Amino acid sequence: ISMDVLQRPSIPEDAVQYQLFLVHPESSEAEAHERFLQQILQNILAELAPLLVQYIWQHQPFNLRYHPEKGDVPAHLGGVTEFGDNVEDEWFIVYLLKHITRTFSDIAAVVCDNDGQFLLIEAAEHLPKWLDPDSSENRVFLYRGELHILPNRTHSGEAGWPRDSVPTVAQALEVLHSHTESCLAKQPICAALTKRLDGYPDKIQQNFHRAHCYVPAGIAVVLSKSPDLIAPAVSAFYLRDPVDLQACRTFHTFTPDTRVMTSVKFTHCLYAQLQQQSFVPDRRSGFTLPVHSHPQYRAHELGMKLAHGFEILCSKSGQSSSEKEASVSSNPLWRGFLDSLKKNGYFKGELEGSVRYKDLMTSAESFFRQSVTSTHRPAIQNPGQEMLKVLEDTSYSLEDLKNQEAHLPPEDSDAWLDISPQELERLLEERGGRGVSDGTCKTAQPDEEVQEEEAGYSLIAVTQGMKNFINAMSSHEGAEIPSSCLAQPFSFDPDAVTSALDRLLGSKDEELDSDDFEDDDEEDDNDVDEDEGVQNCESQEQAGAEALDNLRKYMDEMDQELQSTNIGRSFTLNNRASNKADASKSSLAELGSELVEEEIQPLDVDLNLVSNLLESLASQAGLAGPASNLLQSLGIHIPPDADQS
Repeated sequence: ISMDVLQRPSIPEDAVQYQLFLVHPESSEAEAHERFLQQILQNILAELAPLLVQYIWQHQPFNLRYHPEKGDVPAHLGGVTEFGDNVEDEWFIVYLLKHITRTFSDIAAVVCDNDGQFLLIEAAEHLPKWLDPDSSENRVFLYRGELHILPNRTHSGEAGWPRDSVPTVAQALEVLHSHTESCLAKQPICAALTKRLDGYPDKIQQNFHRAHCYVPAGIAVVLSKSPDLIAPAVSAFYLRDPVDLQACRTFHTFTPDTRVMTSVKFTHCLYAQLQQQSFVPDRRSGFTLPVHSHPQYRAHELGMKLAHGFEILCSKSGQSSSEKEASVSSNPLWRGFLDSLKKNGYFKGELEGSVRYKDLMTSAESFFRQSVTSTHRPAIQNPGQEMLKVLEDTSYSLEDLKNQEAHLPPEDSDAWLDISPQELERLLEERGGRGVSDGTCKTAQPDEEVQEEEAGYSLIAVTQGMKNFINAMSSHEGAEIPSSCLAQPFSFDPDAVTSALDRLLGSKDEELDSDDFEDDDEEDDNDVDEDEGVQNCESQEQAGAEALDNLRKYMDEMDQELQSTNIGRSFTLNNRASNKADASKSSLAELGSELVEEEIQPLDVDLNLVSNLLESLASQAGLAGPASNLLQSLGIHIPPDADQS
């Protein structure tokens, strides 16, 4: 099994891999199985088409194709999508897979990236301890729209699979089919995944950003026909190198003298990449920018950057210009896909041949090319060649484009680019799980309630949390949060604690272990008589008591020596001792000899702990530090310091 894991092909960085399996195949014949999966593929694409035709992918689109049986992996539908810098593409694919498994109840989906089971990472705080990267192989599925995890089988006859062995995909699917209810993930795990996917499919539109851009007319025409080409153009500019910029010294395809104002649809990620980069165009390019105070400076700057990206892509289009793209109608899957679209009402009753019908057909063909990949062609077409093809097939009037400038839709606000410290803190708390106890986020409280909560805050929780943390038993993997911090009752054995204290302080001399004070390397002598044995025991106990007295005396001397130093003064005594210390503070130097004879007063451990923690928090000045990190890991939130002095 371990060799099989090592030989498994690795997933590229910033990519997600997904597989769709039949949970209970009806036919064992390979050909019948393939025909059934191909039919399901057509139905899936038709189901997802309304969602996907409007989506703009960062790098690669969602794509599915048939994979025959190989080794222990049954025949299935699958694909890989590189999402680049936009992690929302990855989570949108997770939403699509949940939608597929909910619509097609006989399909189970597996999804992972180069981090492994990232769905489990999202719900890491709620996972059972036995579930880790080694034991999660072939155990995690999306089935019937929910997350399912094969449970750990500890006894024969139970549902699940032993954690110390990895099931094959077929074995896992059989367990999933026969024990579906037992495999359903616990509610907190499902809630964490649901929260991450909250907002879809409406989130697709919310993730778009529309901005005015002053671009060459050809770019306005290309984006009006193929809005998804904005992604490769932004990426070409964002990832440019000196060789790419050589093509932008003199523009041949998108000349600056044809610029018009148009509205461009970005994703949030693409807009941020384009807007945040500083760039000065080559003087020979013909692109000039107005002064920063100009009301349309941003539109000119965005258009200039877009023009460079489009020109770079077109300069590379000659690398495969000899290849002719096959018509989608020649693909055997196209006819079935088109019939499924018509059944699902994709064309919305438009008459065949109308302008709206042709636009929908063009979008469907583009989606089909991207999503239905064959084994011999790359997942992404040459975007530069596609741009040139659009320009070649489309006639446009520069005058008409200029007339449309007065009717452009308003721009979207880009205030989402700026995050306030309070918003950042809220996002970090949500991601860290703080303030979430029952699977729901805390709602914002009025200022008066917050003040009352902070005023009534008890520092007892700080001392008790620290004690629980120190007393908690952890494994070799590192310190663990004690159970009391997880809203579970704190329990301990008082007899064991008392016994340990007695042994440490020596209140019961008969329980002293001589092994703590002298070496136990003497050989046993069976011929020693009983009287000598008793004498040896008495001498050992006497030696132990004497060693313990010496230790106490040594510790007392250390206390006396430290009491008159700054270290001794830095600790807070209990109330009675502190009052006594205050009365004699002025004459401490004169009574040095008397302090030696004076009994050492006990420290107020809790007060010292709290004061030191608060002092450490204050020194952090609101930044991350050891005190705040430790308290937050224990579930303790100290209100911010209101005294700014």
